[in-house]
Amino acid sequence: MASNPIVNMFKIKELRDRMFFTFIVLAVFRLGSVLTIPGIDASVLLSYFDNLAKQNKNAFASYMDFFVGGAFSNFSIFMLGVMPYISMQIIMQLALIIFPSLKRAAQEDGGQQKVAGWTRIGTVFVCLIQSLAVTVYAESIPGSIVLENSVLFRLLAMLTVTTGSMVTVWLGDQITAHGIGNGISMLLFAGIVARLPHAVVELSNKVKDGEINVVFVIVVLVMFLGIIALVVYEEQGERKIPVHYAKRVVGRKMYGGQNTYIPFKINPSNVIPVIFASSFLTFPLQIISSFGNNQNSARWVGRLSAFLTPTGWWYNILMVILIIFFAYFYTQVTLNPTEIAKNVRENGGSIPGIRTDKTEEYLQKVLNRLILPGSLFLAAIAVLPTVIQNFFGFPQSISMLMGGTSLIIMVGVDLDTMSQVEALLKMHHHDGLVKKGKIRSRNL
Repeated sequence: MASNPIVNMFKIKELRDRMFFTFIVLAVFRLGSVLTIPGIDASVLLSYFDNLAKQNKNAFASYMDFFVGGAFSNFSIFMLGVMPYISMQIIMQLALIIFPSLKRAAQEDGGQQKVAGWTRIGTVFVCLIQSLAVTVYAESIPGSIVLENSVLFRLLAMLTVTTGSMVTVWLGDQITAHGIGNGISMLLFAGIVARLPHAVVELSNKVKDGEINVVFVIVVLVMFLGIIALVVYEEQGERKIPVHYAKRVVGRKMYGGQNTYIPFKINPSNVIPVIFASSFLTFPLQIISSFGNNQNSARWVGRLSAFLTPTGWWYNILMVILIIFFAYFYTQVTLNPTEIAKNVRENGGSIPGIRTDKTEEYLQKVLNRLILPGSLFLAAIAVLPTVIQNFFGFPQSISMLMGGTSLIIMVGVDLDTMSQVEALLKMHHHDGLVKKGKIRSRNL
């Protein structure tokens, strides 16, 4: 009789300790999401955002809360979450491509540690700028500030929010090192899941009040389940490039002679393009919305803020363009066809039917055929909340959680975490969580 994999998860001490550690860190993260920064009247904020929600004018706050589990509307110490760190990672990756000297430094011994250090230093500056923007936003809310000295409040808020964001990044690193899953992604996952109960209650109230047709709810739920199935299928699908290694004799031993393959996922960049695109738009959105919310702001700032609202079509068009761009960008950085072809040739390998000097060109052609449909698939799901909101009349707080970025992140992080748990179970000679079927490789 086969053993229960769920029970085995708690029998293995290493896996049990990692799971417990992850839960503790996530609990700390959720606790920090409700601790309001000094100098803020939490009751005034609650009333203010409730009024915005009733008027359907809380698009910016809902968008920010989406990544941090409500921490933004609470003006908590973790209100920026890990988004500044992700933004700085994008800037650093672009800098490595633009500046060859920086790329050479990163390829030296200990270069990755240097890049990580530079990224964290840069994150501090990004946090300071974004924290200044949110303090300006807070000052525009009547009665929200309890400190009379505005300079003191800004300095205190910037220091608190910046420290909170760096602590959040540190918590993510601790999950990666001692817990289960990728820490940064797990914190994003926790923030999204934390909003689900509120969204369910809000949706049920809308249905009871007759504001949303129950038929539309059923249609959207069916769409939701269908898209989950498509995302899971896409995440597990891969294109296998066969590689044959010739036999060679080194000393008295013979090497090579075996056939293997290079696995290219249907979506090589996974959920990264969506996270990068969302983070890339968050920074200007914060700045513009903060100044656009100010009564003394210029008229063009207010217009630009309305133009880039997360519920608008222009914002979603920019999101689609950025997702496609980052899909190509991230794939070229992580799966460099030149490096792969070089390693294959140096080890005496070749792709059947492809000339050795055409290996790089062939790999690039295959990647291009995978990246474009994969990125378009991600982009289509990313704009789904806007479609649900505009055509079915769902509030933004609900539509964002029933599709788009949230869905991709939740499914992607869940699959990645399950794969790590399976690896630990099999390492200790236990059955995995699921029985994986074989996915055929197709010539794309």
